[in-house]
Amino acid sequence: KIGTSKQAEADWNSDGAKIIHRSEGILMPGLINAHTHASMVYLRGCGDDMALEKWLMERIWPAEGACVSEEFVRESVVLAIAEMIKGGTTCFNDMYFFPEAVTDQVYATGIRGFSGVILIEFPSAYAKDADDYLQKGKKMLEKYAGMDRVHFTVSPHSPYAVSEEHLKEAHAIAKSKKIPFHIHLHETHKEVKESEDGSGGQFAHNSESKCRPLENFHNLGILDESVMAVHMTQLTDEEIEKFAKTGASVVHCPASNLKLASGFCPVGKLTKAGVNVALGTDGAASNNSLDMFSEMRLASLLAKGVASDAECMPALDSLRMATINGAKALGIADKIGSLEVGKFADMIIVDTTSVNMIPMYDVLSHLVYCNERSNVTDVWVQGNQLMEKRRLCTIDVAKVKKQCQKNFEKLKQVIAAK
Repeated sequence: KIGTSKQAEADWNSDGAKIIHRSEGILMPGLINAHTHASMVYLRGCGDDMALEKWLMERIWPAEGACVSEEFVRESVVLAIAEMIKGGTTCFNDMYFFPEAVTDQVYATGIRGFSGVILIEFPSAYAKDADDYLQKGKKMLEKYAGMDRVHFTVSPHSPYAVSEEHLKEAHAIAKSKKIPFHIHLHETHKEVKESEDGSGGQFAHNSESKCRPLENFHNLGILDESVMAVHMTQLTDEEIEKFAKTGASVVHCPASNLKLASGFCPVGKLTKAGVNVALGTDGAASNNSLDMFSEMRLASLLAKGVASDAECMPALDSLRMATINGAKALGIADKIGSLEVGKFADMIIVDTTSVNMIPMYDVLSHLVYCNERSNVTDVWVQGNQLMEKRRLCTIDVAKVKKQCQKNFEKLKQVIAAK
């Protein structure tokens, strides 16, 4: 944990203490990727420049149906974790199949992670139906209870992929376990429109109510401080005001939303209304990276353009989105998200000597608008060093690359056949 100067001095004088000098580096909190599908890193670039519906139905779902297994997730998530650590991410919030495999690799690699109790209505290699998903999720929560750096959310996919009955059941689990309720919501105009007009389209919510999904969440009584609403690109001023009163958080994924032309999350209006807004990359299949520094920069620039206000989303606000706001959304702001006495030492060092970092008039501005993830030199989670001088300490990169190539050959054949 982070201690006082007096505590640190006592530690320095103890036998075996390691003192690290990085005089030209910035010590800062580790970044928190508040929404991703980490194992989709193996699908990076397989369906670019496609609309969301076509991307899902013609590329992603067929590839997942043919290739996703426990082994696939166990191997692919380590590649994602390696990329995240290299880029200064010390905590990530995941939503994907075989979350137990993700949890195992979180523990093995030393990173901090949230695995989602995944929930959808259709069968997969992981579960046969919604009840099966929930039962496996409950067993996972029991199996890993109390483990170090391992956390959980309840993660129903979306209103259009989960029934009202199961949404309420999932929310009840989240409340009873005091963990976040993590869901894609108001991601696209099509989702909202098809839900309102009751057309029964691909993205209409699973409800007989002809209304916007957010309104239905209010009616179902499942919109509260536990909710992490991901994307939220389609919002009225009235919805923002009402949402702010619930204490729920929004997770903004600017790169993915732009790439899939999903829309623009009004982060300026949300933050002004008092909503906690965190930041995520989404999966590498729709981003196409897990680069939180890039996401910070894009979030600030996009917010200014959407609001037609150059003062909207200044660098400090964007930095908060990627650190303490993520911790708040995940319910662990008392443990991580800032460098404070008593909190866990989840922290990174950013090199300031790179040509893109000089001259430096304003440290915060440079971290958001100038910095690149390659400038991260050192990473710690809970005081344990995961990267030292740009070298990963807990992951065999050569092995990870070999596993990736093996799966890539199979994926290429599946995608080519579709």
